[in-house]
Amino acid sequence: MNSSAKASPWWTPSVHADRRPFLIGRNAIQAALRGFFAREDFIEVDTAVLQISPGNEAHLHAFATEALTTDGQKAPFYMHTSPEFACKKLLAAGEERISCFAHVYRNRERGPLHHPEFTMLEWYRAGEGYESLMMDCVRILALATETVKTGKLAYRGAESDPFAGPERISVAEAFERHAGIDLLASVAADGSTDRDHLAAEMKRVGMRVADDDGWADLFSRVLVEKIEPRLGFGRITILDEYPISEAALARRSARDPRVAERFELYACGVELANGFGELTNAAEQRRRFGIEMAEKARVYGETYPIDEDFLAALSLMPEASGIALGFDRLVMLTTGASRIDQVLWAPVAEVGR
Repeated sequence: MNSSAKASPWWTPSVHADRRPFLIGRNAIQAALRGFFAREDFIEVDTAVLQISPGNEAHLHAFATEALTTDGQKAPFYMHTSPEFACKKLLAAGEERISCFAHVYRNRERGPLHHPEFTMLEWYRAGEGYESLMMDCVRILALATETVKTGKLAYRGAESDPFAGPERISVAEAFERHAGIDLLASVAADGSTDRDHLAAEMKRVGMRVADDDGWADLFSRVLVEKIEPRLGFGRITILDEYPISEAALARRSARDPRVAERFELYACGVELANGFGELTNAAEQRRRFGIEMAEKARVYGETYPIDEDFLAALSLMPEASGIALGFDRLVMLTTGASRIDQVLWAPVAEVGR
C-alpha cells in the first residue's frame, strides 16, 4: 500500500462499523458514571465554553476567538481548556458536590492520546480531602470496566487490573526508584527550585541536559522518560505529592511544604486524571499564575489574561478537592481502542490534509 495514501474518512461506513463498538461502549460508560455521581449526591453542571481566560498553565495552548458587542465592539474570548474556573465559581456560589462532562479545547495537541477537542470529566467535593478523589477514581475505573464487560484496562499490549489495590507513590519516591534522582534536594522549603542541582543529578545518571533547560523542563524530561512509562502496569498507580512549583492550583501539603496536594492517576503508562486539594488563597493563586505566564512568555512568546472573577470567587470558595479525568482515554483503555479518534463520535478534521 502506498504510504502516502489517505486513510478513509471516519464517516465511511466500513470505518464507522469498526469504530461503532467503541462508541457504544462510550455511551454505556457515560451513562454508568452519571448514575454513579447521582448516587453520590452530585449535581451535574454545564459550563460555558467561551471564557475570559482559557486557563493559566504555561504549556497549555488555547483556541482564541472574538466576541462582538451589540454595537460592534470586539472583545477577545478563548475556548476553555478545562471547566475548572467555572466549576470553582459554582463552589463559591454554594454548590457542594458537582460533576461536569465538558467538551474542552487544546491547541497544538493531536496524536493517539490527544485531540484538539475532547471530553473532560471533572468533579468536586467541598469540605473533603483529596484522598476522597483517589477512592472515587478506583471505583470509577472498576465501574467502567464492569460496564463494558472487559474487566481490565489495556493499551498497546499492557494491562492493568482496576480491581487490585492501587499503588500510591510520591513523585519524590518515583524519581528515586525509577531514575535514581533525589528530586527534593533541588526544592527549598519555600518551593523555590535549584536548576543546577537537578541538572547535575540528571547528568550523573546519564540523562540529557540542554543549556537553556529550566528546572521545570528538567523535571518534565525525567517524568516523561523515566517515570510515566513505568506507572500503572498490573494495577493502577496514584502518583502523589508533586513539587509545589508543578501544582499551580493545588494547596501546599501540611506534611511537607516543598510539595502540594496534587496527584495523577495512571494505567498502562497513560495519564488518566489529575486531582488537587484546591488552593483557595487568591493572593497566592495570583502569584502562581504570574509565574506560569512568565514561563509561557519565555517559551512561547505569549500569555493569557487572568480571570479576575475567578480570583474574586476564591474568597468565597470553601475548602474542597477537585479532579479532571480524560473521559475519552478512560473509554480507550476500557474498550481496547488504540487511538482517541476511535472513541469520538465525530472527530475534528485534520488541518493540512
